Amino acid sequence: MKKIRLISCVVLFALFSFLIGCNSGPASSTEDTGNSSEGSDDKIKVAIILKTLSNPFWTAMEEGIREEAEKLGVEVEILASQSEEDSQGQLRMFEDLLNKDYDGIGFAPLSPVNLIAPAVTAYKNGIPTVNIDEKIDMEELKNAGGNVNAFVTTDNVKVGEQAANFVVEQISKGQVAIVEGKAGNASGEARKNGASSVFEATAGIELVTSQPADWDRNKALDVVSNMIQRYPDLKAIYAANDTMALGALQAVQNAGKQDQIIVVGTDGQPEAIDSVKAGELTGTVAQDSAEIGRESLRLLVNAIKEKKLLEVGEEAEFVTVDSYIVSE
Repeated sequence: MKKIRLISCVVLFALFSFLIGCNSGPASSTEDTGNSSEGSDDKIKVAIILKTLSNPFWTAMEEGIREEAEKLGVEVEILASQSEEDSQGQLRMFEDLLNKDYDGIGFAPLSPVNLIAPAVTAYKNGIPTVNIDEKIDMEELKNAGGNVNAFVTTDNVKVGEQAANFVVEQISKGQVAIVEGKAGNASGEARKNGASSVFEATAGIELVTSQPADWDRNKALDVVSNMIQRYPDLKAIYAANDTMALGALQAVQNAGKQDQIIVVGTDGQPEAIDSVKAGELTGTVAQDSAEIGRESLRLLVNAIKEKKLLEVGEEAEFVTVDSYIVSE
């Protein structure tokens, strides 16, 4: 009887080992091929913070990011401030993202300094970041112990230069003015500086004033109305975005000076392009914001895949997207 029981145990043990061996084969085969559901668990998830979605420049960028995300097979969440004045709201938005499970974060700060603290936290947590459009203050970021992987934008100095050269071609000589963006805003300052350098270097052109209108249409209307009263011989106005250009155009029309003063904007917004086609705005420097968004996402995804973080103080990759004049 003992011998029969012993044989039975041996048989059962052999059968059990056989079944385990059969079950383990397919599992190890799936792991080797990198197949099945594990890929979905590892899908890259990123968040992008834009300045606002109330401006066509940013809605076009959002569309470009979503198109590229679908192409790359990554999951993306896009957030934006309620307005370009809401720097604290944008700060809280970034801070909230740090408590979620994102592999990387892209951000377009409302000012060079308002997102430095969360950008440093992301860096210290090993989260790759890409800076979009408005350049963060890199010296302050370094001093705080952080860095970004890349900065993607239009060359805004070149944008201002393109606009000013176009103005000079149209009027040859006379008084000109600049409507700036928000004081201290890096992209607006760069456009203003680019335009100013051309105007000031061109014989026969007199830059009589340069004033901020905070990217706002109604403020631009008021600012330019005052300019026209103060400088009755004004021949041209360059506005650092199309929203302000359209406000400037309204001021020119209200003064009955459409035949004397030309207005040139920036961004290539649909309403501005329609105005150019209608013979109202003389031109706009169009930016490819959709491509800025696509390139930002590509760089962010590459950094995530490569598990790449730059050293503090190491120079981030600088990528510019071309701009062009729309004049008819």
